[in-house]
Amino acid sequence: MMKQSQKRNNKILNFYKQTSTYTDLGYYKDFARKLPDDINELCLLQRRQIIHPFVIKENEGEINEYYGDLSKIPAHLRIFEDDLYPTAISVLAELLRRDNNYGYNRKVEDKIHVTCRGEAILLASILKAKGIAARVRSGFGFYVSSFEGGAGDHWITEYYNKKEKRWILVDPDFHDFDSDTEVDSNDIKEHEFLTAARAYLGIRNKIIPEKEIYYASTPYEYGLKAAVRALYYDFNSLMNNEIFFLHLPEYAIKNDLKLNKKELKELDFIANLMLKPNENFDELKKIWTKNNKFKVTSGGFN
Repeated sequence: MMKQSQKRNNKILNFYKQTSTYTDLGYYKDFARKLPDDINELCLLQRRQIIHPFVIKENEGEINEYYGDLSKIPAHLRIFEDDLYPTAISVLAELLRRDNNYGYNRKVEDKIHVTCRGEAILLASILKAKGIAARVRSGFGFYVSSFEGGAGDHWITEYYNKKEKRWILVDPDFHDFDSDTEVDSNDIKEHEFLTAARAYLGIRNKIIPEKEIYYASTPYEYGLKAAVRALYYDFNSLMNNEIFFLHLPEYAIKNDLKLNKKELKELDFIANLMLKPNENFDELKKIWTKNNKFKVTSGGFN
């Protein structure tokens, strides 16, 4: 029984060591392997390379205690650069193009401006390059100051710690100064990050008020609609397909994420499986393989 359990666990870990279009670093794999192995050092270093676009938007032209003089950022780069760099390899390549020293002293004007998704896939890709099982997770964060009054959409990274024999949630986008709460950004606890499945089922079962969950789009999406969006993102990410913000199943996009009873029941089933993605890995993979409707078929051009 023990051997069978270990074999199954190894299968799951091997799956999450694999890369996707979004997390494969190509010729940059050797560079990634040489980055620090310590997760604390690795995340601290990554946080020095990137500025969240919200910071630029909210503090344009100001001197930020952590990031530096934001007025030095060229006007044409004061944007969400996620559209330009949707994959980890594109993020890393552009960082090294702006300054080939991936260090702690990167100039403010040479940093990249991507959101939490970009940060999550970059960290996952580096860990995978090092042979560590890792996956991107989409859900909602309670602990970041900009999410006060509820939980806003957020993407983080989850990796398997062989020494501790457990999966650990890590937030490479989070800085300690962002929150008054005592949160270990390199070991996020269950009550600090609401996975998409827990958020979706919480709203469906009327345990979580709709107004407490939101997606920071323009305009903001609240409640079930926000949770449905995150559920698609997380399901795809659990299948090693870390889709971009514009990429959602065609049937859902056509109705602006307003699903009928049958469609919601389908998601109820998947969400319940996603509460324990390792235990239900085979069943989730089966749904992913056989039911094309949950795969990405829409986007900017499709």
